[in-house]
Amino acid sequence: MTWTFSEDLDAYLSAAGAAVAARPVENTVLLTCAAALQRRGLAAFGEAAPLFGWWRGAGGEVDAAALWTPPHPLVVSAVPVEAVDPLARACEQHGASAVDAERRLAAALAGQWPGCRSVREHRLYRLGELIPPSPVPSGRARTATGADRALLADWFRAFGRDTGLPAAGVEAAVAERLSYGGLMVWEHDGAPVSVAGVSRPAEGAVRLAPVYTPPERRGRGFGAAVTAALSSSARAAGASEVLLFTDLANPTSNGLYQRLGYRPVTDRVVIERKG
Repeated sequence: MTWTFSEDLDAYLSAAGAAVAARPVENTVLLTCAAALQRRGLAAFGEAAPLFGWWRGAGGEVDAAALWTPPHPLVVSAVPVEAVDPLARACEQHGASAVDAERRLAAALAGQWPGCRSVREHRLYRLGELIPPSPVPSGRARTATGADRALLADWFRAFGRDTGLPAAGVEAAVAERLSYGGLMVWEHDGAPVSVAGVSRPAEGAVRLAPVYTPPERRGRGFGAAVTAALSSSARAAGASEVLLFTDLANPTSNGLYQRLGYRPVTDRVVIERKG
């Protein structure tokens, strides 16, 4: 029983791809990140080389996987109990100071690292029956175009500042989303007032992110309207699962998405160790 870590994406996909794909909802980030690295190259999320990991159990089967794209935290799937301590040691060995894991695993890892702190808690939701917002604000949803590029780049940066998430490669991220119609805006009085993005499908599942409304436009239902419109569009395009994450520190967004028909799946915690 052992963890294997490699900078070889093909080796990771060959070893762990099927195991990760078997749980497309819970492993949505692992799936979409690996697909983006395949499509856009290993520098898609930053200059540092990504690191890929997989755990083989006693029978030789792959039971867990991990993916690290610095400066983002290492993202890890559900992990068997016997793999936790070796994972903690591997993080220390490879210099991964932040880990994004399901709550129980995050607590187990934190127990291995004195002084470890929680820096973010977020919840994964899946769409049940879509419930359109009522009332619907004035305006309309439309797919974003190249004419929106500069505005959307500014909004992506603002979203990063609001959430504390790394905002490297914003222009490339916006261009990538525009290339497949992955950004939708809500227009009011002829101008965009809110945006929602959606990932490419991965094993039939898509994930909404980001959802952003400038501060001066908030409280008028634009974010709910564009989220509902994009959720409906994703379903109509054939997505078997429509997913999104929320920051558990934001009760407004958690309440909003549940009113639209999103239901909790699991909570994840980003922990950061000293040194």
